[in-house]
Amino acid sequence: MKAIARFIAALFLITQTIAVPSQELMEGLTEPIKLPPYDPKAHGCSRPAGLLKELAFLQDNERDFMQGVKFGLSEAAKDRGLSFRQLLASNDNETMLQQARSLITDKIGAVVVAPIDPSATSPLLKQMISQGTYVGAVVPPPAVTILNAPQFLTGKVLGDAAANYIETHLNGKADVVILTHDSLQFLAPRFAAMRDSLDRLPGVTIIADISPTTVDRNGGAATMNTILLANPNVDVVLGADAVVLGALDAVRAAGKERPDQFFGGIDGEPDAVIEIKKNGSYKTSVSLASPVFAYAMGSFAADWMEGKSIPQAMDILPMALSANNIQRYEADLAMPGSVYADAERRNTYLRMYGNICFDTREKYLNFSWSSE
Repeated sequence: MKAIARFIAALFLITQTIAVPSQELMEGLTEPIKLPPYDPKAHGCSRPAGLLKELAFLQDNERDFMQGVKFGLSEAAKDRGLSFRQLLASNDNETMLQQARSLITDKIGAVVVAPIDPSATSPLLKQMISQGTYVGAVVPPPAVTILNAPQFLTGKVLGDAAANYIETHLNGKADVVILTHDSLQFLAPRFAAMRDSLDRLPGVTIIADISPTTVDRNGGAATMNTILLANPNVDVVLGADAVVLGALDAVRAAGKERPDQFFGGIDGEPDAVIEIKKNGSYKTSVSLASPVFAYAMGSFAADWMEGKSIPQAMDILPMALSANNIQRYEADLAMPGSVYADAERRNTYLRMYGNICFDTREKYLNFSWSSE
């Protein structure tokens, strides 16, 4: 009986170790390069063979921004005749890794990923690309197509809006909270830009410059509750919409919300838009319209499987939402396919770089790409 037990234990260990088929991995482009503008007339190449005509989304959590990504991808899949699969990790990295392994085993045709731990996910994404799968990434490499925002410009748009408000409405003085994601090096420039914008005002004091434990509404609320213990009167809060909305929840619960406060976020999330329409303390959101760029990535996935040449990288351009543009913005989010089909409208949101197809996939980006 002991021998049988040892055999079963050894077999279990083997099955856990060999999670995905072995194959030679392509390393991609590891040294930063400047990509030329995308050429939509570039010749395509072979179609990947033996892969499912399916688009999967490895989703880190359910914050509104990522729900927008899911919606845009699902719309593109529907319009292009692909099956769509959502795999939600709920901020659990081990879950995401297991999901990624299952997609390799299934020989999935296309994946878009919002990684929790980019370094842990990277080897599996390389394996997907090597077997011919389209991989689109929301910021961190590696990927066939990397989606990024000009991070410094994005932060500057928000930082300048806050600085201008402080000058014109708060007499140049403010206690400021910055809810960062500095642990993600890809996003660090946006927070550096915010600090630069505020540094020009001597009356500004940054009372907290901190990363919430989780990048969602609950994480923002928990962090702000801690800040309020030492600083109950906050004037300005900046960060991603998800965490800034959570901070607003905490301030409201503490009875410390004021109409002259400036809450400002990045992502253009639906709840932030609702708050802006109230003309209250949530003053602006810098839009990174996730359904629009996600629809584009879903379209690239379909093109890839048809043997077409697609962009290696794409900027999503920051747009400060206001009462003047918010109605059109909401309409665009609801119908991302119509935005993608209209070059003039699409170009207000997206800028594309480089060319790649299945036969040239060894040139996928394996470095932290930015157009800046």
